Amino acid sequence: MPSLDIVSSYDMQEIDNAVNIVKRDIVNRYDFRGTNSSIKLDKSDKKIKIETSSSMQREAIVDMLKDRSITRKVSLKTYDFQEEEKASGMSVRQYIVLKEGISKENAKKINKQIKEYKLKVQSQIQGDYIRVTGKKIDDLQDIMNRLKSEKLDVALQFINFKK
Repeated sequence: MPSLDIVSSYDMQEIDNAVNIVKRDIVNRYDFRGTNSSIKLDKSDKKIKIETSSSMQREAIVDMLKDRSITRKVSLKTYDFQEEEKASGMSVRQYIVLKEGISKENAKKINKQIKEYKLKVQSQIQGDYIRVTGKKIDDLQDIMNRLKSEKLDVALQFINFKK
């Protein structure tokens, strides 16, 4: 019986590449000269830390990160932008948490959405992913296309497509 898994994950190497490109851009851009602006990826905590001297520069770094992530094919839904906070002195700090896995609430929404399509498939929440099984491969492909067009809070990937 054909099946597929719906997951929400990211490629850490691509995020690392995007952060490194932004680091190079910060060094080369004229408006960041003389400021203590930095961006760091903490792979163990799955966070990106941005520190700079003003809110305007922080916004510019966030925009650069978004641009570089899109070119590296990393979904912006992967990022959970935290509030800006004051750091030591006159500097500002912002953390960006990397989201992985489908939360229970989002899994229930996706499951409900699949049931509303009224196709002959079964979907089960299994931890941080959803397994969808059906009799026809075409039904599974239809589910994939419909879910891609939905406005959801998580970036979805479809893996383990078995015939």
